[in-house]
Amino acid sequence: MSVPASQPPVCPRHPDRISYVRCQRCGRPACPECVVQAPVGVQCVDCVREAKAAARPARTVLGAPVRTGRPVVTLTFIGLCAVSYVLQLVVGWSDWTSRWAFAPAFGDVEPWRFLTSAFMHSDQPLHILMNMYALWIVGPDLERMLGRLRFAALYLLSALGGSVAVLLLADPTTVSWYTGTVGASGAVFGLFGAILVVLRRIGRDARAVLVIIGLNFAIGFFVPNISWQGHLGGVVTGTILGALYAFAPPSRRRVVGIGGTVLVAVVLVVCAVVRYGTL
Repeated sequence: MSVPASQPPVCPRHPDRISYVRCQRCGRPACPECVVQAPVGVQCVDCVREAKAAARPARTVLGAPVRTGRPVVTLTFIGLCAVSYVLQLVVGWSDWTSRWAFAPAFGDVEPWRFLTSAFMHSDQPLHILMNMYALWIVGPDLERMLGRLRFAALYLLSALGGSVAVLLLADPTTVSWYTGTVGASGAVFGLFGAILVVLRRIGRDARAVLVIIGLNFAIGFFVPNISWQGHLGGVVTGTILGALYAFAPPSRRRVVGIGGTVLVAVVLVVCAVVRYGTL
């Protein structure tokens, strides 16, 4: 009695193609179009896709997705400051700046000034150049370690913290209540405070950052027209947020990140509301 010959193996994805090459993972035949070179042998495209879906994405020490390429958020903040500076030149310094600068006397009726002032700068080019240089030096590393959302929240809330400190420390009976403040210094000092904490968290030497913070903070007391109050508010806010982001337990990192950010924002808003309410 004759025995029928066995059917040749065919590719499951292309049944019209005979293939004697088999996937090292599932053992199924795979035609040349459906195989991917693996460290050992080959795998079919289905197994490669399943492995990628099951693999955990790479993350930084602080839980942010590992990203390559340009620091998008840092460049966006630099770009906004640059565009605003050009508008200050084109529209007119007093006209454009007076619309967005923060002064305690106007913050209760125009609350957007608490943040927009961080994207304004004085007519001295050195002001914006120094702030943008500091942002470019510190920003990309923090953005990479914290992730885009936490970094953006850190920057904006540090800017807000700087304006709130100006409000809390201004005297309503003096000219300081009506003096406008501009500049990204509060936000940048917040980044200084945060990276100080982050460096300690990952076990790196933070003494250089401490020296930079001390020198820049001291300048505010000795150089006229520099708001040391904004620097103080920014560094305190940034340090608190940096500690929350850096030392949150991995299992509760998302909850602490969102909850801590909201809590800091609420505290800053309440401080401003209470300050205006006591006048």
